[in-house]
Amino acid sequence: MAIHKLDLDEFDEIDYYLMAIHTSLEDYRLAYFINKILPINLSKSKNEIHAQTKEGEANFSRFYYYDEEKAVSWNLIQNKNEIISVSTNDFQNLFSNETSEVSTTIHLLPEFKKVDFFLKIDNSEEALDFSEIQQKLKTIESIAAIYAVDTDNIKSKNNLIF
Repeated sequence: MAIHKLDLDEFDEIDYYLMAIHTSLEDYRLAYFINKILPINLSKSKNEIHAQTKEGEANFSRFYYYDEEKAVSWNLIQNKNEIISVSTNDFQNLFSNETSEVSTTIHLLPEFKKVDFFLKIDNSEEALDFSEIQQKLKTIESIAAIYAVDTDNIKSKNNLIF
């Protein structure tokens, strides 16, 4: 009888490329400019990315495009989201019952707090030239910075599984 052995490192392989984008643009405007520069057609996905943290729950917007010719999927993902929680004042008197709203910023990848968006390119073995994509995206005026993220240093990789 033959023994079959599974290597768990095979399941740990990261098969995506991740770019961090710093910009003041809204998500839909950024997707529009990326579509204009690159030969892709990002559109708003109904499946937002749900994340649970100790501060609360948040949904991050996601724009998605699947290139059937090259078998590559593109995701533009929001990294910052604000949740508003209502808290009651501990000190209550007879005449007032005050509540206050507290706004908390939640990040999809907490180790990249200054990043506004991520461009995640899946299943991109040798089909794309990432330096060329990065140079094209740098031509968008409202993008302050764009750079590749070393995926080995991401502690919250599970947030990128969707």
